[in-house]
Amino acid sequence: MSNGELPKGADGLQLNFCKTLACNNFGLSDAKRYVLQHANPKRPAMVCRECGAFPPLLNNREVLNELHRLRQLHSDGLPACRNDDCESFGLSVHTHKHLYHAFGYSGDRQRYRCKCCQSTFVDKWSGSNKKLQFQENLMGLLFMGYSVREICRKLEINPKTFYDHVDHIASRCRRKLAMIDARWVNHAKDYQFASHYQRLQPNSNNGVVWIATGEAHSGYILCQHVNYSHSEEPVGGVDHNPYDTASRFVSRDHSSEANIETPKPSENLRERIEQKYQTILARGNVEDPMGNLTTFSYPSKGALIRPPYTSYAHFLHVLDMCKADKHVSIYLPQDPLLRSAALSVCLPRIQSQNIDLMYVEEDQSWDDNAGFEKIDIVHMSWWRDRWAIANQESSQKGICYLAGKNSEPKQWFNEASIKHTEFYQQRFQLLFDSFINEPRRKLRPGGILPLLDIFRAWHNLCYQDKHGATAAQRLGVTDHPLTLKQLLS
Repeated sequence: MSNGELPKGADGLQLNFCKTLACNNFGLSDAKRYVLQHANPKRPAMVCRECGAFPPLLNNREVLNELHRLRQLHSDGLPACRNDDCESFGLSVHTHKHLYHAFGYSGDRQRYRCKCCQSTFVDKWSGSNKKLQFQENLMGLLFMGYSVREICRKLEINPKTFYDHVDHIASRCRRKLAMIDARWVNHAKDYQFASHYQRLQPNSNNGVVWIATGEAHSGYILCQHVNYSHSEEPVGGVDHNPYDTASRFVSRDHSSEANIETPKPSENLRERIEQKYQTILARGNVEDPMGNLTTFSYPSKGALIRPPYTSYAHFLHVLDMCKADKHVSIYLPQDPLLRSAALSVCLPRIQSQNIDLMYVEEDQSWDDNAGFEKIDIVHMSWWRDRWAIANQESSQKGICYLAGKNSEPKQWFNEASIKHTEFYQQRFQLLFDSFINEPRRKLRPGGILPLLDIFRAWHNLCYQDKHGATAAQRLGVTDHPLTLKQLLS
C-alpha cells in the first residue's frame, strides 16, 4: 500500500505526476498534490487535486528493469559489455565507440575491452559468414511467403536448424543496423519521429503489442519493441500494484475485462477520433490497451509485460539515442499508451522547449504535398484535447498539439505524419501473414521476434520505393540499396 506516498523514484526517475500540460501540477511528483485511490484494486490511480486528471501509477524501478530488458534485446548478438553491474551494459561498440578499446583478435573476429569494468568480449559477427549462400536462400524463401514446413523441406533441414539460422540472420541484421543507426543519430541536425503500435498477431488475443518508432519522412525504422519476454516467467499478483517489486508482469490468472466489442471505425475523421476516446475511457487503465480485449489467452511460454511499462521504456530507449542538444519532434497516433509515455520521458525537453509532441490522425487518401481548405478547431473528450481538423476535397487530417512552443497547427499539416511507420507494420503483417497467424503460433509469439529484426533491416536497407530508393537512402545514410547477400555478409 502507498501510506499516502507515490511509488518511489529510481535512479533519479520519477514518472508519477499529472500528465495534463495546462495543469499547474504537470511534471510535479509531490504526493500532497494528488488523491491516491485504492477503492478499486483494478484501477490503482492518483487523482490530480488541480485538474481532476487520473493518471495510472507506475513502479519506476520496474520501468528501468523493462528498459534493461529492451536494451539487452536491441543489442543481442552485438559487441557490447555484458556485465550487468557496468554502466556500459548493453551499449554497443557500434553506437558507443568511446566506451571501449579494440583488444586484439579471436581467430578472424575482433575482440574489445570495456573501459569501465575492464571485461572483454568478441564481436562474433565480424568474421566472414561461412553460411552465406544457404542463409541467402532461406531469407529468399521466407520473404516469398513459404511456410516453415515448406522451407525445411526445400532446404532439407529440420525446424530447429531453421530457427537457429533465423536467429543468426537476425543477429547479423542487428549488427548491420547498429552501425547505420549510429551514423544517423550522430549526424542528424534534428529528429522527427513517427511512432505507432498495434497487436503483433492480429488474429490472436494473447495481449502482445508491438511498438515501432521511425524517422517520419524517410520511413527509416529506428527501433521496435514488444511487451513479451520469452526468457522470463510472470511473477506478482493478478491486479497491478505499483508498490510491488514485480509489478510489470501480467499474471497468468489475468482475464479479459472488456465486455463490449470495439466498434468499427467511422469513415468520418472527427467521428473516428471521438470513437477512439470512448474506447480509451472504457479501459480500466486508460494507458493499457489490454483493457479492451474481450477475450484473452496467455502465451504458452514466457511472460507478458503490462504495455505501459514497455511503452515508457521504449521512449526512454529512443531518447537515450538522441543528442540532448538537438530538437526532437514526435508524431503519435491518438492513444494515451504512447502519449503518456512520451510526455513523461520527454519532461526535461518540454521544460527546455526542445520538443514538439502531437497526435496525428489522417485519412489514407490525404496528400501531404497538396493544399487544404480551412482549419476547424474542436475540443474533444473529457481531456478537452484541442484538435485542428483540415479538409482536402474528400480527405481529412487532424492534429492535436500536445507539447512544445510551436502550437500553430497550419505548418504541421504538411509536416507531421505517422504513415511511414504505420505502413511498415502493416507491410510486415501482410508479408508474413501465414507465419504470424499460423494456428499453432497464436500463443507462441517468441518465434516471431527474430523476424522483426530481419524485417527492419530489409525494410531500411533493401526495400525500394517506386523511385528505387530505400528508407536509408532517403535518410541519406547509405548510397545504394543492399542485396540480401550484402546484408548477410
